[in-house]
Amino acid sequence: MQTVEIRRPRMEDIKELNQFFRIVITETFRREGLVGLIDDIEAEIDSKKNYLHSDLDSKGEKRYFLIALAENKIIGTIEYGPASLLIQECTNGKLGNLVEVGTVFVHPEYQRQGVGNKLLAEMLCTLKAQGIVEFCLDSGYKNAQTIWIKKFGEPDYLLKDHWGQGQDHMIWKIPTNGVYF
Repeated sequence: MQTVEIRRPRMEDIKELNQFFRIVITETFRREGLVGLIDDIEAEIDSKKNYLHSDLDSKGEKRYFLIALAENKIIGTIEYGPASLLIQECTNGKLGNLVEVGTVFVHPEYQRQGVGNKLLAEMLCTLKAQGIVEFCLDSGYKNAQTIWIKKFGEPDYLLKDHWGQGQDHMIWKIPTNGVYF
């Protein structure tokens, strides 16, 4: 694996990040057997674009992204912001005061090479530096759920068949001082 640089996104990264979101989200839906859900794919892409703009417009105050680059090419993202409405509703508000770490995406050509771990480690350092002692994370993607269970254990909330038969949603509450690598 070549050297991976992790840094904050810049305005000049928007076009490449938007292309990155399209590639990764479309591939994720394909791997999950959901490629026919065109409207959902587009909604997910738009959501990530909006999160990025929220970060750049607020200088990291409303959303906070980190990006991973290899040879000046964006290969991964992670961000945090307020807990989503889904998390708030599904936990009866119990996690509503936590920040949510999300948009953890790694380009398909760079998966299983430690990029996601590097992004997560850097985000944990960022959260700790800001005095944040715990965060939440959720996933409706089976492949990602497998990774998160290995890293964080069983979810604190399991929403059985939330997205349809056999399509569960999982939510974790995670301390920032844990050892996950």
